[in-house]
Amino acid sequence: MTFATWVVTGLLAAVFTVSGVAKSTMSRDRLIASGQTGIAPFPLPLVRGVAICELLAVAGLFAPWLTDTARYLTPLAAVGLGVVMVGAAISHASLREPGSVAVNLLILSGCVFVAATRFAALGQLS
Repeated sequence: MTFATWVVTGLLAAVFTVSGVAKSTMSRDRLIASGQTGIAPFPLPLVRGVAICELLAVAGLFAPWLTDTARYLTPLAAVGLGVVMVGAAISHASLREPGSVAVNLLILSGCVFVAATRFAALGQLS
């Protein structure tokens, strides 16, 4: 399970790094044109704040586990990213974008997988 957990963690890190960088640097119009239509109902300062949280969570997916320091932060980062994906799915559903909702749910399942496997590994350390 460790290999699969690292692979999914890496995929999540890639997705949220791209998303976080885009949301923190692009204009609203450019974000929407690039496919990030779920941001449309929200003010840009909130979008920028979520972007910073996404980037911090990416660090939280790796750093605690790799440094063996505060390992509980890794599954919590995955949970936080999962919450972002629930919000994204709701936003896309309100915009009637079923394809985007499906992608959001797929990414959410990756977040749940990483959180569950890391929480389980923490339980085995005791």
